[in-house]
Formats: sequence, structure tokens, C-alpha cells
Amino acid sequence: MKKIAIKLVWFTTVYVFVFAGLVQTNAPIAILMLLYGIGILLILFMVYAVLHDDYKTTKTFKDWYNNY
Repeated sequence: MKKIAIKLVWFTTVYVFVFAGLVQTNAPIAILMLLYGIGILLILFMVYAVLHDDYKTTKTFKDWYNNY
């Protein structure tokens, strides 16, 4: 993956964990709904970025499994 794709995955993961923590607090519902909407868009963009990444490899499943 390009560096931007993996950084986006990490950022989205941290964002979701922070959002889940904020839901457990007494944060205002309007802010939570805004963060929820941003999170949905962020996840969709992350999936798009990862699926359209130009990552190529020469490995196959044979290289990874039953390697003995």
C-alpha cells in the first residue's frame, strides 16, 4: 500500500476508538452526531483508498501457507 493508504487506515482506526470513548461520556449529542457523520465519510474514503491503491506483490497463497 502507498504510505497515504496505511496512514489513512491508522487515522481512521484511532478516530473510531476516540469516538467510541466519547460516546461513553456526557458529550453533547450534536457533537457526537457530527463526529458520527464524519466517521462514516472517513470509513468510506478509507475503503475507497485501499481498494484503489496500486499495491502489487509477487507473493501468492502458496508462499504464505503450508510452507514446510
